[in-house]
Amino acid sequence: MLRMGRDSSQASAPPLASKIMFFPHFFQMLDVYDLLSFDNPDGGVWKQGFDISYQDNEWDNEPLQVFVVPHSHNDPGWLKTFDDYYRDQTQHILNNMVVKLHEDSRRKMIWSEISYFSKWWDNIDEQKRDAVRRLIESGQLEVATGGWVMPDEASTHYSALIDQLVEGHQWLERNLGVKPKTGWAVDPFGHTPTQAYLLRQAGLSNMLIQRVHYTVKKHFASQKTLEFFWRQNWDQDSSSDILCHMMPFYSYDVPHTCGPDPKICCQYDFKRLPGGRISCPWRIPPQAITDNNVQERAQTLLDQYRKKSKLFRTNVLLVPLGDDFRYTEAVEWDQQFDNYQKLFDYMNSHPELHVQAQFGTISDYFEALRKSTGMDPVGINVGQLALPVLSGDFFTYADRDDHYWSGYFTSRPFYKRLDRVLESHLRAAEVLYSLTLANIQKYGQPNDYPSVDNYKLLTEARRNLGLFQHHDAITGTGKDWVVVDYGTRLFHSILNVKRVIVSSAHWLVLKDKQTYFHDPSNPFLQMDDVQPSQDALPRKIIFEVHEKPRLLVVYNPTEQARMSMVTVYVTTPKVRVLNALGHVVRAQVSAVWNDASHAAADVFQVRSATSVHHITALWVYSAPLGLSVYQLMEGMEPRTEAAKYMFLQDGRQISVSELEHFRQFYQQDAAPVHIENPHLKLSISTATGLLEKMRLKEDDSEDLVKVEFVLYGTTSNKDKSGAYLFLPDKEATVKITIGSDKTHEVTRLLVSSLLRLRAPHSSVQPRKTMAKLPLQANFYPMTSMVYLQDSSGRLSLLTAQSLGAASLKSGQLEVIMDRRLNQDDNRGLGQGVLDNKITANSFRLLLEKRSSADEAQNEETAPYSYPSILSHMSYMYLNHPLISMAVNQRSDNPSLTPYSPLSASFPCDMHLVNLREGGGPSEQAALILHRKGFDCGFSNRNTGLLCTTTRGKIHLEKLLTDLKVKSITPVSLSLMHTHNSDADPQEISLKPMEIRTYRLQLS
Repeated sequence: MLRMGRDSSQASAPPLASKIMFFPHFFQMLDVYDLLSFDNPDGGVWKQGFDISYQDNEWDNEPLQVFVVPHSHNDPGWLKTFDDYYRDQTQHILNNMVVKLHEDSRRKMIWSEISYFSKWWDNIDEQKRDAVRRLIESGQLEVATGGWVMPDEASTHYSALIDQLVEGHQWLERNLGVKPKTGWAVDPFGHTPTQAYLLRQAGLSNMLIQRVHYTVKKHFASQKTLEFFWRQNWDQDSSSDILCHMMPFYSYDVPHTCGPDPKICCQYDFKRLPGGRISCPWRIPPQAITDNNVQERAQTLLDQYRKKSKLFRTNVLLVPLGDDFRYTEAVEWDQQFDNYQKLFDYMNSHPELHVQAQFGTISDYFEALRKSTGMDPVGINVGQLALPVLSGDFFTYADRDDHYWSGYFTSRPFYKRLDRVLESHLRAAEVLYSLTLANIQKYGQPNDYPSVDNYKLLTEARRNLGLFQHHDAITGTGKDWVVVDYGTRLFHSILNVKRVIVSSAHWLVLKDKQTYFHDPSNPFLQMDDVQPSQDALPRKIIFEVHEKPRLLVVYNPTEQARMSMVTVYVTTPKVRVLNALGHVVRAQVSAVWNDASHAAADVFQVRSATSVHHITALWVYSAPLGLSVYQLMEGMEPRTEAAKYMFLQDGRQISVSELEHFRQFYQQDAAPVHIENPHLKLSISTATGLLEKMRLKEDDSEDLVKVEFVLYGTTSNKDKSGAYLFLPDKEATVKITIGSDKTHEVTRLLVSSLLRLRAPHSSVQPRKTMAKLPLQANFYPMTSMVYLQDSSGRLSLLTAQSLGAASLKSGQLEVIMDRRLNQDDNRGLGQGVLDNKITANSFRLLLEKRSSADEAQNEETAPYSYPSILSHMSYMYLNHPLISMAVNQRSDNPSLTPYSPLSASFPCDMHLVNLREGGGPSEQAALILHRKGFDCGFSNRNTGLLCTTTRGKIHLEKLLTDLKVKSITPVSLSLMHTHNSDADPQEISLKPMEIRTYRLQLS
């Protein structure tokens, strides 16, 4: 999900006519945005649309087929925590579902969030479970999507989207034997083609989306293109196509789903009957259906159904029936189902109405739709292709006026960062755990490795991470105490997966496996950092170093060998670092600063180019997925250098304490400070401490790359910025005063470059900055990276957390770093955002020169774009840092040996998304691979990468050192379907951008 855009100021498109125009068979969303004028005329009863008319005889030859789909949207946390919603509402909805669906076989229901369903399942008896299985077998209950949550699609990383989908699908397979066919996403705030791709790879055939910009909905409705095959930008054929239905109106609630007039549709939400707790805002209440009113009520409803069906190409109509946490009480089930059944009975018994109406599930609808168009019942093999093909995405979402939902791309950035920390550690733990289980088989089962306990910790972490992908969690749009609940879950899971990493690494590096002993209260290895609480930054552990060697184990969680820096905190400035062979490793010792002018007297940083974690002055080789072993000991060592410090005096006297171990320099003038290495020279302003220039030594070119911090206020209009919306007062100002009295988007990181780059154009999803749209509409989610480019070069910003980004002027890139908001934005949250935390956002800036101008020319017109190999690998290093652990001081120094599971690196463009055990400690693991698309048009000199490319081919057995592949079977993304293949299973071959899963047995 890599996104960004191109600079272009488009002329306004002509106003959209509501008549059906000629539509292309294939269309690209970037072209649609060019076409639309984004005006907002009053459309009558359908405020954001147009008047719909029809002839009474249109259905004479082919009756209208209506599927009313009951649903209940259960947010796993929003205004209440997940557990509180479950206690107060969700368990009652599911309990009533079992009773009420059994009362009448014509009743149907769909469910989507497995996080809730699994919690309920654990609390019901076997009799009720059998009743649920019968409802599923009879087709009355359908599980749609089947992920752990209905995830956000802007801030989530694709690996976490896969993880929560696998968790949900594996739970369904184990407990219900269910394989979902259709995606259901009514509430995420904008939609990405990445989610469409993942659903297709998981074996789903259809999907539904709802929150799309109101102007885009109106355009699609006028063209009858609300149903389409969604294809990936980079797909050269139709292999990624998935059939998609876009809901046409404002919301997924009942007033906006039966037809274009919410005043009428609200009268058919029978929970709002007089005397209940909620009513219709249009002041015309529903009426219970009786013999006296059924004719008029049925004809009024049918008029809405017919008008809605005019927006689609077939005579099959979808009408969702539900809202947030609906069907909690038994009486609501009776109100909705009994009254609708009377309406259906009337319609179906009057052939002159030419309608067949019934309750259905979402897959019932899609099956009928496919049948009516002569399509393959589940696949994409189409009889006559009645529906168009679309590529592109649906950001940034606006639900009305200039209310663009670009604020949540950054809201609560501390937790967006914490999400990535858990993601990275969980993946590292999954891989180590899988390798450990396979390794244990080889050596014979030890009694002591906590395989069952570790699997429980991994499962809980997968589920907590999955829960946080929910569209009110990672988005930062929950109540304060709900945010704390999510944060606490992430925090506990980070602690727990570290336990898995430590106990697995202990087994793998131990030379004599017989001596393995697991003591949870006093682990053999100790992580080099600790996070004190859910809302605090991690702190480095200080390791005591004496003459006796202190052993350090460093884990490289990436599948490519790498040279990287590691930083550990030690108690002496006199440190020797040795590798496993006893050779001295070059290192640097530097001060740990308590504040700007006070260094710690008894703590020092050792940076060595081992494969270790934070600060660096030396490079050490780290094997792919390997564990390296180093020794730290006290003593003088010529190859350990002390850092040098320069202080800018600016006319003032500076007093610095505790620096006697380090050389010091003082600079009086305001000349820029230079930092350089063999490849790069940076100029940093002494006034601001921020970057100003970059010189590439490869061709001695200099670029002005200026970083500054700026501020947005909020508009003075009635509607203001909140957790969801970004409604700025004006362009940003370069003035920072951070206090609680102001509402503002606190700071953006502004990277401007005088390369005169065309503006951002992100990997895979290009963006356009459009002058016809307000400023806030030109912000997009930056999930992984964004870049600016011209024909000669590219400036990439790689990120370790998801934030909102824009390029409002050519050659300029903006990232919103934090937001502080005194008020609510009227989207249901009912509060501002005032719980800001000190957040360690992490980025890398990469400047690259093009080796070929032709490539740049081709990319100008392409609907997609790729990062370079160097950019992909830099992103991996940023998001999956090396993990350092020291042997506990109380342990006797046993004999440790480095562990290297692979004989060579994976190809540079091949990413091990995960290697995760399935179904408890077992012999089988899911191997998930992604082949990254990359742009070859950049210089590959001096990249320092220790990998090559192999045209997407891997021979797994040849890559493994001591493990053997017992079996490998290609399966769908979430392991629901097994693929038959004649190819040699050992030889894995992936197309660019393809993500594939294999069921793997190692021995």
